[in-house]
Amino acid sequence: MDEEIIEKLEMIIKNLSLIDADEIPNIDLYMDQVITFMERHLGKLRRNPEDKVLTKTMINNYAKTHLIPSPEKKKYTKNHVLLLSLIYYLKKVLSINDISTMLQEITEKHFENPRTENLEDLYKEVAGMAPDVSDLVKGDVRQEALWADQAFSDVKDEKEQEELKRFAFLCLLGFDIFLKRTLMERLIDEMMPETEEKKTKNKDTMY
Repeated sequence: MDEEIIEKLEMIIKNLSLIDADEIPNIDLYMDQVITFMERHLGKLRRNPEDKVLTKTMINNYAKTHLIPSPEKKKYTKNHVLLLSLIYYLKKVLSINDISTMLQEITEKHFENPRTENLEDLYKEVAGMAPDVSDLVKGDVRQEALWADQAFSDVKDEKEQEELKRFAFLCLLGFDIFLKRTLMERLIDEMMPETEEKKTKNKDTMY
């Protein structure tokens, strides 16, 4: 089972690479142009053909809730597209509120501040590490597939055994994701302002 799984993962990784910052136009774009660009570069990641990578409603909501800065004269800069790309990936594992907390300081300091490092440079630094992470993930998935393949060896029915092995593999993947997502949430909680509500929340999670 492990080789079949790795082949599937390789295909996902091939389509999952972060948008290359150098491919984003250096001119400001209207909303329809932004949506077209995102669909062209991220469309392969859709689970269902009818799914949308990005919609006008999404972009408007992101701006209204300050997840991204509001556009100037209905035009979006390269920095807007960089943030939208990050949001697309982060939405797979985090809530919008968590993403907002995670991006707030970065956006305030680096979106249009000439005295700090450019947002594009930050994006390139992070995107440049993606291949190394992919290699680590492949190793983890291969090991989890191996563990799952060794499970339920006492089940005589081959079809049932295969079903149980796949179930075990999905559980292992889920536990892996759960641990990493929980760690992300804890780190994001530390970025939030210290309010009474947060103090209560943190106290509750200690038990």
